Amino acid sequence: MAKRMVLMLGVMAVLLTALGFAKFHQIQAAVHASAFQPPPEAVTSVVAQRQEWPSTMSVIGTMEAVHGVTVSADLPGSVERINFESGQAVRAGDVLVELDTKQERAQLASLEAQRDLARIQYARMQQLVNEGVISRVEYDQATAQQKASEANVAEIHATIERKTIRAPFSGILGIRKVNLGQYLAAGDAVVPLQSLNPIYVNVGLPQQALGQVGVGRNLRVTSEDLPGKAFSGRVTAIDSVVDQATRNIQVQATLSNPEGKLRPGMFVQVEVTLGAGRPVIALPASAISYAPYGDSVFIITDLKDKNGQTYRGVRQQFVKVDGSRGDQVAVVSGVNPGDEVVSSGVFKLRNGAAVQVNNKVQPENSPAPKPEDS
Repeated sequence: MAKRMVLMLGVMAVLLTALGFAKFHQIQAAVHASAFQPPPEAVTSVVAQRQEWPSTMSVIGTMEAVHGVTVSADLPGSVERINFESGQAVRAGDVLVELDTKQERAQLASLEAQRDLARIQYARMQQLVNEGVISRVEYDQATAQQKASEANVAEIHATIERKTIRAPFSGILGIRKVNLGQYLAAGDAVVPLQSLNPIYVNVGLPQQALGQVGVGRNLRVTSEDLPGKAFSGRVTAIDSVVDQATRNIQVQATLSNPEGKLRPGMFVQVEVTLGAGRPVIALPASAISYAPYGDSVFIITDLKDKNGQTYRGVRQQFVKVDGSRGDQVAVVSGVNPGDEVVSSGVFKLRNGAAVQVNNKVQPENSPAPKPEDS
């Protein structure tokens, strides 16, 4: 019995020794693993340089036609002829719609006959009054009759002309709103007409910017619906009052629109030049790490590990950005000229991470990129 107990104790001692030895090896492996340094992350970099950017303000604008109306009927009548197609370009004076004028032309024939008779009578009266055969009163009556007949003919001519609806100015027609044979009352819409070149853009600027914006100031218009297109214009009018509700003042600019890409009513992005330029650090947009607690960049510098060994790593630096231009973002604080900033790969970095710079392929960094570059 005693021998069996000794044997069991011996076996237990061997098992405990084996387990302890295995645990010792596990702890050593964990220590070695904690001391393992991950390989450097591959990134690209750019050296920060100070640039002079124009002082601008970005606002939302609305396009408005220089001339824009809905062409309508001047007098009532039935549509006899339609001389245009929806969306057609027309010139000032082009005939758009002709209304039925049969009744007016019949009246015109009668009035022209009366006018011709009045002319003949007037000529006779003029001869008779010169010979003293008739009184001056009779001659004056003939004169008045002749003038009245001329006026009646002119009036019916004007009525016929008013039933011919013409384009008041050159522009682009909208969607036709009438059909052949339709009866139009006075004022009924026929078709919208807009003059697209040049074209206005209206923006609301805060009253604080009023001292920096004047007639002749340059601005730039872009639209998300027209990628790669930019339109330049100049401020041509500033409203005389400030809106009491928003404390904004309306500013109107005129810009060229030769292809008619900009249409009245479009929302556009407007960049207004306010004054002298401002110094900024221009970095690629891919270099900025955006976060709710603040925007930051990673600056490449020499760091030391726990063993005092120097390695090439990154330091996270919070920055203040103010505006963008093309592929670039303006940094106004947090980065100094000459700093080497990570330009791509920031999403996989942390403060103190080791990096390896490879600038064979650089991210886009143009202030005015072209559509084919994107």
